[in-house]
Amino acid sequence: MKIIIDYDSSWRNSFLDGDNNEPLPKKGRKFVGSMTNLKKAENFMKREVTLDTVMGLLNRVIGDQRKLYQARACDTYYFKDIDDIAVSFQDKAIETSDMTYIRNMTGSTDQNAFTGAIKSNDLMFSSDYSDEFWGVLALSFDQLCHFIINGEKVTTMIEKNPISIISRLEILNKEKAVPYEGLACEAVLKLNSVFEGIAYLNKKNNVMPISLYCSALYLQLDRLSSQFDMSSAKTKAGGISGISKRGFTTKDFMNRFTTGDKKKIWGNPYIHEEFIKGEGKTKHLMTKASGQLEVNLDISRDRANEIKGMIEDAGVSSFYLGKKGLAYISSISTREIRK
Repeated sequence: MKIIIDYDSSWRNSFLDGDNNEPLPKKGRKFVGSMTNLKKAENFMKREVTLDTVMGLLNRVIGDQRKLYQARACDTYYFKDIDDIAVSFQDKAIETSDMTYIRNMTGSTDQNAFTGAIKSNDLMFSSDYSDEFWGVLALSFDQLCHFIINGEKVTTMIEKNPISIISRLEILNKEKAVPYEGLACEAVLKLNSVFEGIAYLNKKNNVMPISLYCSALYLQLDRLSSQFDMSSAKTKAGGISGISKRGFTTKDFMNRFTTGDKKKIWGNPYIHEEFIKGEGKTKHLMTKASGQLEVNLDISRDRANEIKGMIEDAGVSSFYLGKKGLAYISSISTREIRK
């Protein structure tokens, strides 16, 4: 028996984790197609037509709308005697790469954006400790290292409001890595003796300045506690809002100083960027395929006629092939396969 399925614009990527052959988790499968997740190569998941795809289609066109793993687990599974034994297929596809905008219904938040009016009169910017505390961000890198190593008093000044602070952090975040030697080495060793388990070096064993500046804020928080009441500078957990000892997140920092909620992201382009040696940065887009799927069933003519009758009775005019993609049966032949 031969079944020909024509299809158009079938997506050859997936943006949900988990497995179709497993029960759906209570909270559903996790969305891994956000811009942040797509930075990791393992989250840019390519898909192709498999035996599971074909068996899912065969069950669908005879009117069985259960998940494939549910149908297979049933004693009355119609294709039980031929599944993975008498089924073969050939996918004749023409693939294209398309820029696709996908919706993220989980309501993720933008790491670099915020909403509402800015509250610049927060105690973090108007207290007696504010100048010395935020002044750490105005230090040059060498000055910062001396501050960390020797505990020198901070006299540099920075404009004290949320926008100025986050702007300064973003500038520091772009600073190039520094060789792990001299003052930088001494500063890292000092921080390691105070804050355990914090990595200040990148893969090339160089020092990341932003990590030193952020840790220095925590160092200053502790040092100023002997002179001032620093409770207004801390979160309930004892940290600094939106700033860790290694870096910062704009949305979490600004969340304390704005009247609105974090800005939600409801979708993004499906793009994965990869650096290939000799080629440079390459962008991988959504793959879509159009073509024809030929399914062959090595069964008797009587069984073939039975399946054909079930397909006609079910009356499934069109269906999805994989993720999205419009598909329909264009021809059915009940002749036995010649061996």
